Amino acid sequence: MEEIIIRGGRRLEGKLRLQGSKNSSLPILAACVLADGVSVLHNCPVLTDVAAAVRILEHLGCTVTREGHTLTVDSRGVSCYTVPEDMMHEMRSSIVFLGAMLGRLGKAELCTPGGCEIGLRPIDLHLSSLRALGAQIEEQNACLHCVCREKLKGTVISLSFPSVGATENIMLAAVLAEGSTTILNAAREPEIDDLAAFLCACGAKVQICSGGAIRIEGVKKLHGAEHTVISDRIAALTYMAAAAACGGDVVLEQVQTAHFLSVNRVFEQAGCRVTATPGEVRIQSQGRLSAVRDIRTLPYPGFPTDAQAAVMAMLCTAKGTSVMVETIFENRFHHVHELNRMGARIRIEGRVAIIDGVASLTGTAVTAVDLRAGGALAVAGLAAKGETVLRGVHHIDRGYENIEACLRALCADMERSAVRGNRQQKFQPPVRQCGG
Repeated sequence: MEEIIIRGGRRLEGKLRLQGSKNSSLPILAACVLADGVSVLHNCPVLTDVAAAVRILEHLGCTVTREGHTLTVDSRGVSCYTVPEDMMHEMRSSIVFLGAMLGRLGKAELCTPGGCEIGLRPIDLHLSSLRALGAQIEEQNACLHCVCREKLKGTVISLSFPSVGATENIMLAAVLAEGSTTILNAAREPEIDDLAAFLCACGAKVQICSGGAIRIEGVKKLHGAEHTVISDRIAALTYMAAAAACGGDVVLEQVQTAHFLSVNRVFEQAGCRVTATPGEVRIQSQGRLSAVRDIRTLPYPGFPTDAQAAVMAMLCTAKGTSVMVETIFENRFHHVHELNRMGARIRIEGRVAIIDGVASLTGTAVTAVDLRAGGALAVAGLAAKGETVLRGVHHIDRGYENIEACLRALCADMERSAVRGNRQQKFQPPVRQCGG
């Protein structure tokens, strides 16, 4: 078991190179299954979720090597069409391998995915869409048995909700299908654009249209390609929230600033100064933040649900009352109990969180029960007086690459400790994984 020790109350300042996107890397790794060749992915973060995706690739017959932040995937040996239950349960995004396996092999057997318990996140949209393309899917005891008696055939699919995962699965299945596929009301997140860019580099024909439609013309075969993964906008927003909460002056480098414009406005309403230039964003905060009255999570380009927890932690010490409405997931306030244990005053009414700002938070032992809750508790610990012991670190490692080293590069006082019985052994991860 590991925990992160945070000694709060320090001003954050400095520069940090941002990690590659977790939510982009995972579907692109699944897309490598479709490419009959060697693909080279740069800026691929060192995360446990990425490691889980690599294990699935290797089980399917791929050869994967890592050198720094570059992954090389040789998918010429793909032949296996099953994914063991334990591999599927490691992360929610594992379901995206379904579309890739159907596209490449015409069949797939796997179980429903695992990951953070932040809501139901049913895969009904995934399955109905793949059935519309011609897949026959039987569900037995939480396992899926999928086969295409004939080649998948393009069609028009209108999503009832712009689901990111369903959009990705349709794209992966449709690029090798016969004919044209049009996805209406598709997700518009930057990670969708990044997946489309990689697929096109492999020889696919994918067009992202204005108004939320994606058009795909099926091709007979894909080849390997070289691609650089976009930066992680949620990690960027977490570090920005930390800087805002601590009264900091932080510059994030190697970022696509256009990806989080909707959240920049929230920081500005709280009293921060945000300056975006090509490739970097600077956030400056001085004095106590102001409350933000109405924050509502929405599909992109709205306020991202993945940023809700970190921004809530930032607003715990803002002057006045902030209101956050979670419209995407019905169970994404796990962090509230732990923030309140640190002295925050947050009450939940259904999907609405009401944050009455307090003068300060106080460090204590807290536990992250999901990925984004972990990021939020790190933000709170940095802003709090005294020492915070953050447990449940394995959740944080799913999406934040070496978070303590990155924040130390911004003058934070935090370290990771491996706990063995009654003894604590300090654990210093390689700084190589974090820019600074």
